[in-house]
Amino acid sequence: MDARQKMISVLLTLAFSAAACTLTQPSAPTVAPVSTIPPVEQATLTPTEVPLYEQVRFTTVSASESNDAPKYTITTETPTLEGVDDGRVLEFNVSMQMTVNEMVNGFKDSMKDQPATPIVAGSSFDVKYELLSPSGYIYSVKFNVMGYTDGAAHPYHFSKTVTFNLETGKEVTLDKLFLPGSNYLQILSDISKTDLSARDIGFDPTFFTGADPTPENYKSWNITADGLLITFDEYQVAAYAAGPQTVTIPYSALKDIIDPNGLLGKYIQ
Repeated sequence: MDARQKMISVLLTLAFSAAACTLTQPSAPTVAPVSTIPPVEQATLTPTEVPLYEQVRFTTVSASESNDAPKYTITTETPTLEGVDDGRVLEFNVSMQMTVNEMVNGFKDSMKDQPATPIVAGSSFDVKYELLSPSGYIYSVKFNVMGYTDGAAHPYHFSKTVTFNLETGKEVTLDKLFLPGSNYLQILSDISKTDLSARDIGFDPTFFTGADPTPENYKSWNITADGLLITFDEYQVAAYAAGPQTVTIPYSALKDIIDPNGLLGKYIQ
């Protein structure tokens, strides 16, 4: 059983337990009303199907933990959907929790080489997120991570993004936004390099290769109302002092390669 299956099994067990508790509550006795007025025949109403995304509540689950040897603290925020017992909602929650767990476990692994006695004040790891997509069935989440290793000169930062289609209950990959066979990475790279070159950040495409057309360089992306947001982490396209960089590419600039039947199709109609 892999990690995703274990996570789903745990969440289903909690859901069934909650349901069992609800079923054991005694119900109040029903008293039939006394009335001399003849009943009025009610019209039959056809229920309107409500989209799943309008039935759920988007919430945040906060958590924290600490350790003494080596000394560190961890704080996290995890996006969560509530209100509907649906497999797609469960899959979203599993996807978000596994993403956070993966980052936290990576930090904990890095702590194995830290001394038991703090060098200064200990290490820290903080995960926050932003929901960047417009309201609808697409949830495009950007996790912003700040970490500090005890004794280091400064903290570090990186991003992790997940875009989830609630209608299908699946994560979305970047290539599925574009027409098959389109050279989308090259186009994203060309636009990004032009934008970055105009900034006063010391970007030199012959030195910094972080904007080259590779899947790794464009792994952090989000769907927003204004365009496709690309995030370049610190050191990727500029020195640490410049910080992370983002480039918002208007959908109009990508209209020739966007799949009109895909998630971005509505933005080029």
